[in-house]
Amino acid sequence: MSTWIGIGRSETGLVRTLNQDAFAVIDEVGVWAVADGMGGHIGGEIAAQTAIATIQAEAAASSRLLGNGQTSPADVLTDLISRAHDAILNRSRSKSKLKGMGTTIVLLAIISGPAPVAYLAHVGDSRAYRFRSGTLTPLTKDHTLIEKYLERGILTTESAKTHPERHVLTRALGIGATVKPTITAFPILPEDLVLLCSDGLTKMLEDEDIRTLFAPGELDPTLVCNRLVTAALDRGGEDNVTVVVVAPRSS
Repeated sequence: MSTWIGIGRSETGLVRTLNQDAFAVIDEVGVWAVADGMGGHIGGEIAAQTAIATIQAEAAASSRLLGNGQTSPADVLTDLISRAHDAILNRSRSKSKLKGMGTTIVLLAIISGPAPVAYLAHVGDSRAYRFRSGTLTPLTKDHTLIEKYLERGILTTESAKTHPERHVLTRALGIGATVKPTITAFPILPEDLVLLCSDGLTKMLEDEDIRTLFAPGELDPTLVCNRLVTAALDRGGEDNVTVVVVAPRSS
């Protein structure tokens, strides 16, 4: 049994008519994920759902490999992402109206123990953050054209916020023959909270806004999850918004 528990919530928002986000909360094996689909009226929804269904189907086997001490966690997560990518490709090939569909993914796995370690794999611009002792730390970097421009010094942070290409992805599941996730690992403490979210949250809220919705010492993931989603909707809810908050399981 995982010593961590996740709470997720997904809303269509106040502008869109279809929710193309999906999420997975698989507490029993210590795996959580958020996906944000793209492509066509139903394509994005199907891509995100396909990715999440693949994660759910493969999570138990992947969790056993993550904890066996012999298989590289990076390899396990990369394989899980590749399986989701291939599943989307197979579905898009089966129906012409699904051609070109894709999705982002941010995937979290926690290996419990005396010194627990969290592993993240992400593709696209769905994000992960850690909240610890009043500090919110970004754990992912978007796979977007804007992020490339920022790295090269072509744009400033302020100008990037309104740039017309700010949501153009450079990587997505279901796009191209193969996909390469970014894998990161970090130690995790019993007082930490981990946030996974689609860009429907980060379009509406700056990182500092998000930080203020956490409270030091408050480890109830349901409260935090609902607070974040409600804030995004209160700001206009311009996109689908999906949040998963992972916290230590209370004894």
